[in-house]
Amino acid sequence: MIASTEWKEGSQYDGRSESGHTIHFDTDQAHTTGPSPMEAVLVALCSCTSVDVVSILQKKREPVTSLVVSAEAQQAPEPPRTFTHIQLVYRIGGKVSKKGAEDAVALSKNKYCSVSKMLEKSAKIEFVIEYADGAPGE
Repeated sequence: MIASTEWKEGSQYDGRSESGHTIHFDTDQAHTTGPSPMEAVLVALCSCTSVDVVSILQKKREPVTSLVVSAEAQQAPEPPRTFTHIQLVYRIGGKVSKKGAEDAVALSKNKYCSVSKMLEKSAKIEFVIEYADGAPGE
C-alpha cells in the first residue's frame, strides 16, 4: 500500500491513495475545508467496522436493512494526542437478532477490523448496539 500527502497552502493538505483517491485535510482549528488527520482516522474506524458488520450479518442471513456507526473519542491532552478512549455506537436497522448483532460486532472488533486492532494499542474501545427498529429480532 502506498500513500502520499502534498502541502497545498496554509493548513491545507491533499492526501492521495495508491488507488487514485484524494482526501483533502485541513489542520486549522475549525477544519473548515476538510477533516483533520485524526478525524479521518476515526472515520476510517467507523468505515472499517461497518464493512465487517454488514458482511457478517449478511452471511448469517440476518435481515439487516441499515447500519450507522458513530464514534466519540477522547485524546491525550499533550502531544502526541493519541486516542485514549473510543466509544462506537452501532445503530442497526432490520429485525436482526441480538445474538447476531453482538457476534458481528465482536468479530469485527476482535478479529477483522484492522483499524480497530491498530487503535486498541493506545485506546480503550467500547461499543454500544442500538436497534433502529426497536427491540432486536429473535
